Amino acid sequence: MAKRVAVLIPCFNEEQTVGKVIQDFRASLPGAAIYVFDNASTDGTAAAARAAGAEVFHEKKRGKGNVVLTMFEQVDADYYIIVDGDDTYPAERAKDLLEPLRAGQADMVVGTRLDSSGSGLFRRFHRLGNALVRKMINRLFHSGIRDVMSGYRAFSRDFVRTIPLVSSGFEIETELTVQALDKGFVVQELPVEYRARPEGSYSKLRTFEDGWLVLWTIVRLFKDFRPLAFCSTIAAILFVCGLIPGLVVVVEYFQTHWVYRVPSAIFAVGSILLSFLFFMSGLVLDTINARFRETWHLTKRMAVADLQSRRHVA
Repeated sequence: MAKRVAVLIPCFNEEQTVGKVIQDFRASLPGAAIYVFDNASTDGTAAAARAAGAEVFHEKKRGKGNVVLTMFEQVDADYYIIVDGDDTYPAERAKDLLEPLRAGQADMVVGTRLDSSGSGLFRRFHRLGNALVRKMINRLFHSGIRDVMSGYRAFSRDFVRTIPLVSSGFEIETELTVQALDKGFVVQELPVEYRARPEGSYSKLRTFEDGWLVLWTIVRLFKDFRPLAFCSTIAAILFVCGLIPGLVVVVEYFQTHWVYRVPSAIFAVGSILLSFLFFMSGLVLDTINARFRETWHLTKRMAVADLQSRRHVA
């Protein structure tokens, strides 16, 4: 049986480019089903997509993460390709992205854009944000990921059906990478050309708002996926903050047998107690994370076994 390929195109006000993107992918992958998910656009994106021959879905909740969640829920296929509708990614590389999936060598293939970064296609702050998140992820998971925010990716059915996602906005690409690494999926990267937007098309990224989102993403990744290290870092800071004034109070007490710096003593005791609380919380959360991963892997194996038995019966 031929494997079904679905091309998923999230769009917000991409009337100018979505038709060309659909045509390019239809030429590159003639047998693929093409779906456009219109994220409450205020222009003619949906009409342009229908005119180009794509099946159109509507997602009222704004945010790329919400769109991706709806895509994964509503589309059934053996292989999935997600690509932005702004005509910045080359459709002719779609077959290359699918090849490792078809060969069973990867669960997610990312079209990394950073080889094109020297041409001025990225805003400086966005490049910096990508680098910060990438370094954090590579440090947390001992990986060598190069582009965590690419909007051009291919997935296996197993990945799409089992990966847990919660992000609602542009941080969804980062979460896809992190969840893949955390759950033991195989990730490959393929360099692709990243083109400038056509004249008249504009980016939906907001430099400062999304910049804060990048910083929060770094903190959240550290907290959610390495809670012991996160809580231990805070505990160490609190312990040092309490230790310095605490030593002054202790030395003073041994010299005079009185505690004259009562506020310093209270601050020192409170900080050290909080540091122990944070450390113990980290231990508890780390244990919960470990049990959750075990449960997820067991559930995944049961789902795969059930799917294989159904196919055998069929």
